[in-house]
Amino acid sequence: MADATGMGGVVSDADEKAARRRAKRLKRFDSPWMNPKLLTGAGIIVGILLFGLLGRFLWDPELVFIGSAPLNLPPVGFENLRGEPGSPAHPLGTQSSGRDMLALMIVGAPNTLFIGVIASLIGMTIGILLGFSAGFIGGRTDDVIRVLSDVMITIPPLMVLIVFQTSIGEIGILMMGVLLSGFMWQSPTRLIRAQVLSMRQSGYVRMAKLSGASTFDIMFKEMLPNLVPYLFGSFIAIATTAIVTAVGLETLGLGPQRVPTLGRVIYEAIDSAALLRNMWWWWGIPTALLATMFVGLLLVNLGLDEVANPKLRKV
Repeated sequence: MADATGMGGVVSDADEKAARRRAKRLKRFDSPWMNPKLLTGAGIIVGILLFGLLGRFLWDPELVFIGSAPLNLPPVGFENLRGEPGSPAHPLGTQSSGRDMLALMIVGAPNTLFIGVIASLIGMTIGILLGFSAGFIGGRTDDVIRVLSDVMITIPPLMVLIVFQTSIGEIGILMMGVLLSGFMWQSPTRLIRAQVLSMRQSGYVRMAKLSGASTFDIMFKEMLPNLVPYLFGSFIAIATTAIVTAVGLETLGLGPQRVPTLGRVIYEAIDSAALLRNMWWWWGIPTALLATMFVGLLLVNLGLDEVANPKLRKV
């Protein structure tokens, strides 16, 4: 029978169970994955994705086409050089070819993120395979992969991609991500190789070898789960680098031509002298959205670093 709580301070079974439930909840929130930077950055990225996904249902995506809106309207609450006020029908204004800026942001932001995700997924897959092969198998395999990654990491991707794309012509966002991935596998390969070299002599790996586990099982079933925080951090870093490179290409007039992206909008603003014409919303809004995206990715990366390395966490 449960003890009643009396003047002597005896705690009942119900109180003990409630205390254990509270302690379990607090312990859940003390998890390293509940990192404030990680949660804030993830919230920003998820917000941008929801802005793009839900915006297609709340706003007309057809307004991204040329001539679908009046020309050169400023955002609501502002006036352009001709004294024309902004229209509630186009709250973020329009640009010189009659495209709605809000529709361009709704369609362009997810496309820009998609390029980074594709490049990072392919680059990480290659990096995981090569990094584990170099670190665990070693020998000549390690020598070849290490030399190849060292050589490739010295090649400036932007210059090579400029030459490559000018020779093949127009590409889509999927092809853009695939091309960028060819320069995004070197860093994860080096990181994973270093981690695998340090883990190769650990006790659980030796036990797996003694038990007769295959090389594949040891690498990808025993060792890979321990690298998850590092892999997530590397994934975010590669995606950020890919987005920066893609925006750099797009502001030069390369990259996807027919699909709206944030970099393409900035290029069109530069090409149409929007800065000289005081059309600040044309280049300022996509630049601000890109900056917000990079801040979110940076916070996620910093949070994952703290999850992977407890020494970086504040006591």
